[in-house]
Amino acid sequence: MKARGATHVEDRTARLTILIDPRKKAVFESLCAAEDVTPSQVVRRLIRGYIEARLGRPWTPLEKNDPQRAAAPARTAPKRRMRNKS
Repeated sequence: MKARGATHVEDRTARLTILIDPRKKAVFESLCAAEDVTPSQVVRRLIRGYIEARLGRPWTPLEKNDPQRAAAPARTAPKRRMRNKS
């Protein structure tokens, strides 16, 4: 199953290890098998959706000369500086 909106394949991977209740894991794997997708594909899709929701824009791969682009949160109003009352 091809991820919706994916226009490229990431050229590097990193391992993410999580702890999960064994019963949830078994149900999750069964549901993935029923959809003919791997658990990794589903987790990657969930992470991408979370990132896009938090950034407020579609995910784009990092540009080599702009490593902070993907980590920047969605723009909000600038915070006001508190003045020192001395």
